[in-house]
Amino acid sequence: MHNLIDFIYAPLAHDFMIRALLMSFVIAISCSIFSCFLVLKGWSLMGDAISHAVLPGLVLAALLGLPLIVGAFISGFSCAFLVGYVKNNCRLKEDTVMGIIFTFMFAVGLILLTKIETELHLMHVLFGNILGILEKDLMISTIIGSVCSFLLILKKKDFFLYCFDPVYVGSIGFPKKIFHYALLILLSMSIVSSLKAVGIVLVLAMLITPGATGYLICRTFNSMLIVAVGISVFSCLIGTILSFHFDLSTAPLIVLIQASIFLFSLPLRNLYVKFLCAQ
Repeated sequence: MHNLIDFIYAPLAHDFMIRALLMSFVIAISCSIFSCFLVLKGWSLMGDAISHAVLPGLVLAALLGLPLIVGAFISGFSCAFLVGYVKNNCRLKEDTVMGIIFTFMFAVGLILLTKIETELHLMHVLFGNILGILEKDLMISTIIGSVCSFLLILKKKDFFLYCFDPVYVGSIGFPKKIFHYALLILLSMSIVSSLKAVGIVLVLAMLITPGATGYLICRTFNSMLIVAVGISVFSCLIGTILSFHFDLSTAPLIVLIQASIFLFSLPLRNLYVKFLCAQ
């Protein structure tokens, strides 16, 4: 028993591990709440598009001496706006447009990163550096994550209605465009707040896997939210502790645990469905 307690509390003897653990909790809560809406809306690729599209904004912000979070937000939201504009002015489907726009912006970002001397490290941009989080980074991410989570919960019913049935929403005079762009802005903010910790590649898993797991095993949206947050927080806690003891990369390990829980939930879901059918 004492060995288990020591195993859990050993990382807390280091300040950088405390910051990493707190940062992972902030990201876990904000991203998991958002993941439920993304899964319901079918916007998985939109999250991927925005997360990759922030790269040119990061490079230009570093070049101009601006806060990276500002450049990333402008770049990410510009990608979302371009996707909407192109989709509304051509016959292509949204996923096709997203694939073109985000790969274009990601390619521009890679070219800028290789040609412009900045303090940005490519591996940190792609995969994050949660163990190198500073107090100011933690504070900024906490503020952004709290605002996004609060607004999503505050307007949960409205966002749920928009994500679940946008056609019906438009037919009853609901301000569909307002909630569409509000969701895009909040998505961009959530991604930006997570970049330094998990990077532009792994943030997509944090935004999709918890909600997808909750969608599999839950029958109501409220229970889906609770399960998604619980899975995400649990994964971050276990992943951070294990990464300290076994000298593993923290963010990839957290994503691996989340994916493992998702895969484990598949047979449980099938058993549950068979049980209901047998009743």
